[in-house]
Amino acid sequence: MTGTTALGVSAARDLGPMFVENAHCMVGQDGAFSIPLGPEFDEQTLWFFGDTLVGTRPPDQSLWMIDGQLVGPWDMSGRGTFERMINNTGLLAPKQTGERGVRDFRYLTDARGQLKTLIPLEGDEHPDWHRIWCQHGIYTGGRVVLSFIKVKMLETNPGPLPIGFEIVGSGLAVGSPKDWTFRRVTREGDCILWRAEQPHFATAFLHHRSDGHVYVYGTVNQRGRQNCYVGCVEAEHVARPERYKYLASPAPRWSQQIDDAIPIFSHMPSELSVSYNPHLGCYLAVHSLDLSGKIVGRTAPAPWGPWSEPTTLWTVTPDHRIPPPYPLTLIYAGKEHPELAADNGRKIYLTYIEFEEYFPHLIEVELA
Repeated sequence: MTGTTALGVSAARDLGPMFVENAHCMVGQDGAFSIPLGPEFDEQTLWFFGDTLVGTRPPDQSLWMIDGQLVGPWDMSGRGTFERMINNTGLLAPKQTGERGVRDFRYLTDARGQLKTLIPLEGDEHPDWHRIWCQHGIYTGGRVVLSFIKVKMLETNPGPLPIGFEIVGSGLAVGSPKDWTFRRVTREGDCILWRAEQPHFATAFLHHRSDGHVYVYGTVNQRGRQNCYVGCVEAEHVARPERYKYLASPAPRWSQQIDDAIPIFSHMPSELSVSYNPHLGCYLAVHSLDLSGKIVGRTAPAPWGPWSEPTTLWTVTPDHRIPPPYPLTLIYAGKEHPELAADNGRKIYLTYIEFEEYFPHLIEVELA
């Protein structure tokens, strides 16, 4: 394949926020990465979330205000109307298309029946100051490999976002679908495998079964612009960062030195998805376009590119009953969920997060 495939939208509709009706008083969560588990688990999908709030939503103010003040960096457990704040959680959903939303899901719980933290804090990590935020994951060789970003919260917010944080780096955790217990992968005793200034692998995994490789996509902010990079690794070694190679030239040429890596495209907040779309006959990347509210798609003939310019798939128009108490409309986490696609990939399903709504919001897009 050469060149890129034209991308167009013939119809789109808003299917609303997801997972609002649940048995655990879950009142908001972000992230929403989906990871198919394969036939040995009846084609179920693991959904992986970031910060998750349990309790009730405040009826007459922003979700992020407590006692008249922005929540700040601190753990929200036991504050205001919230019972718990959990860094990351997951649920299982049966095989289905997205035409009626995701149904019959089941959250993963601990021995007490409460929502389970998949990658808990450990060591000197403190819930007021540290977060383990979800990225994507992959099921391969009978195990699940999850990717995460570790962040340190800032007491003073230096920018326009409602909370301040700095990225420490990213890493991987490995676990079994039998008990959903994960251990972090370490290198020289450190679970941070890619540092703050390096691409944060992997915000998307793509299993390319024809060549036995997994392609991994990582993003990083460089001089005010968020860039995406790609690496590859044999599927059986996806949890061994020393086996990763990074795209160093469009040829393609791959290098084991991450400093040789080149960006493949830009302008996503951090998250994205990459999949092969049979209807288009090419690879499709989906991401939020910065914080503009647009969710865009790009196409490429190969997992590494060359990638097209972005085409708008959906534009989010928030409807705030209560104006946010911060100066920015925060819309992020745009991505596709290929396992929900219908009609050979002609209908695809996207999610995004709007910070005040704070539920994964589902969009159906019918491609031209």
